[in-house]
Amino acid sequence: MRRHPRRGEAGRGRQHAEAGRPVTVPSQKGAAVGRGIGIGLMYGLWKPRVLGAWRVPAAGPVILAVNHAHNIDGPMLMGTAPRPVHFLIKKEAFVGPLDPFLIGIGQVKVDRTTADRTAITAALGVLDSGGVLGIFPEGTRGEGDFASLRAGLAYFAVRSGAPIVPVAVLGSTERRGRLIKGLPPLRSKVDVVFGDAFEAGDGSGRRTRKALDEATVRIQEHLTAHLADAKRLTGR
Repeated sequence: MRRHPRRGEAGRGRQHAEAGRPVTVPSQKGAAVGRGIGIGLMYGLWKPRVLGAWRVPAAGPVILAVNHAHNIDGPMLMGTAPRPVHFLIKKEAFVGPLDPFLIGIGQVKVDRTTADRTAITAALGVLDSGGVLGIFPEGTRGEGDFASLRAGLAYFAVRSGAPIVPVAVLGSTERRGRLIKGLPPLRSKVDVVFGDAFEAGDGSGRRTRKALDEATVRIQEHLTAHLADAKRLTGR
C-alpha cells in the first residue's frame, strides 16, 4: 500500500525518491510565502476579479492548467488561487537573484529542451504530498487559447491521479501600460476564472503512449470549453 506523507513533510524538505535518486520536494511553506507576495503585488497593482475559486479542492493533490498569454499570468494565479501553487517554470527565468527567490517560494525549474527528470520528480513530489501543481499546458507564452497542448500535463495527471482544474486568465493582454509597456495598465481589471475539476485518465490506470494521447485530447476539450465559457461569463 502506498504511504501518503503527513501534512507538512514537503515543507520540511522531505526527500522524494524516483528511480532511486532522492529529490527535494519544493517547499510548501515557501509556496505559501509566494502566495502572500502574489496577493500583495497583484491586488496592489491591478484589480483581479476571481470567479469560481471554490471549485479548487480544499485539500489533496490538484493540477491547475492555466492559459498563458502574458508574463503576469503565473504571478496573477499565485496571488488569486485559494491554495499555494508550485509552478513549473522554464529554467531561463531563474537568472541572477530570481534563481534563489523562485526556488525559495517553492517553484520548479524545468529544462524544456529535454526530458527533465529532476523537474518531473519534483513535480510528482508536489502532488504526492497533496500539493497544488501549476502548469501552462501550451508550454510557452502564446495566444493563450489552449490550441496546442504538450503531453506533459496528461502525464502528470494520469501518473498521479490528481484532478485538473482549468483556469482562464483574461484581460492581461488587452491593453499596454503607459509607464511600463510590457505590463497591463496599473489598476486595470484582470479576470481569473476557475473551472470544474475533471479526471484526465479513462479510469484504467494505463500510462501507455496511446493512453496519454487520448488523455491529452480529453484535456484539450475540457480546457477549450472552459475558456469559451469564461469569455462568455466575463464578456471578454
